[in-house]
Amino acid sequence: MLRRLPASALIAATALLVAAGPALAHDGGEGWLGETNDRMITYAGFVLIAFFPAFIALMSLIQWRLEKRKDARKAAAKRAAQSPGGW
Repeated sequence: MLRRLPASALIAATALLVAAGPALAHDGGEGWLGETNDRMITYAGFVLIAFFPAFIALMSLIQWRLEKRKDARKAAAKRAAQSPGGW
């Protein structure tokens, strides 16, 4: 039973992907925002240009804070291990 599960999942995913194209091909190929022109493409490019550096900066800040917490936890554990007594 479990040996057939990956193959069944792959076949089901492939069938869904094959059926998605014709299901979404309506309205003459227009997207949700209507007819696409050069201005929309340019603005979408600007959004991407702004998004990726902002995303990288945000993830770097999150990682920096997590590293800072990890270092503080390690330092506290080291101090606790070096202190005499049971408390």
